[in-house]
Amino acid sequence: MTSSTDTSGGGPVEQRAERAQRVAGVVRVPAQPGAADGGRGERGSRERGERGSRESGERGSREPGERSEHSYCAPVAPRARSVVRRSSVRGQILDALRAALAGGELTPGDVYSAPALGERFGVSATPVREAMQQLALEGAVEVVPNRGFRVVARGVRELSELAEVRALIEVPVVLGLARAVAVERWAELRPLAEAGVRAASSGCRVAYGEADRAFHRAVLGLSGNRQLVQIADDLQRRVQVPVGDGRLDLVSDAAEHQALLDALIARDDVLVRVLVESHFGGVR
Repeated sequence: MTSSTDTSGGGPVEQRAERAQRVAGVVRVPAQPGAADGGRGERGSRERGERGSRESGERGSREPGERSEHSYCAPVAPRARSVVRRSSVRGQILDALRAALAGGELTPGDVYSAPALGERFGVSATPVREAMQQLALEGAVEVVPNRGFRVVARGVRELSELAEVRALIEVPVVLGLARAVAVERWAELRPLAEAGVRAASSGCRVAYGEADRAFHRAVLGLSGNRQLVQIADDLQRRVQVPVGDGRLDLVSDAAEHQALLDALIARDDVLVRVLVESHFGGVR
């Protein structure tokens, strides 16, 4: 009976064995790709990530919500903005310190600490220290170790020497531009000269200092030499630090700008030379 049972109608034993194999096959088939693809899945994921990174670099961006290496750029933006803010604060403090120097609020010879100035301006000592370092490079202050920065006290002789250096740079340049530059270009500088007259009439050395430098930068800028403009502007900043009896007659200086423009527009070379040499003849 056992033999006939095992072999009749395909045999229940064989049928059970076939069903067992099919059931086992059903269980194993999904498992096998998972097991076999486990390494491939991880490698495939890495490969897709690498392809996504390359494609992100090539395309520059992806669709919103898509995962890629581009998402790691997000933290960069806040750092960039913080640098801009810090630079902006330092620039504002630098402008304020320059105004204080030109206006005589910071006394030549006195020492000022970065923390004290920071408290005065409502900022930390860091941007003040950075601004003071820039002023030290410009020669307006000097570093005093463990104390702060001393405002440079310039005597009449030093101011005269600086004016002589400016004259050696600017006089030949202006004389060379007198005929080379079109009359219309000189006429375009008229608003700057008029702004200087208004600033001089107000008696504010800070306002006139800005207007004076703007006029000279515009004149020298017609040469197309940016290095020349920068060097001359740095020299002019040093001259504008107030000291004792070396203060500038603002109204007279502003009037010289207007007279010089009139001569340049009229193509009066002789008068241009006289005015340019006279403009640098005294302490500026």
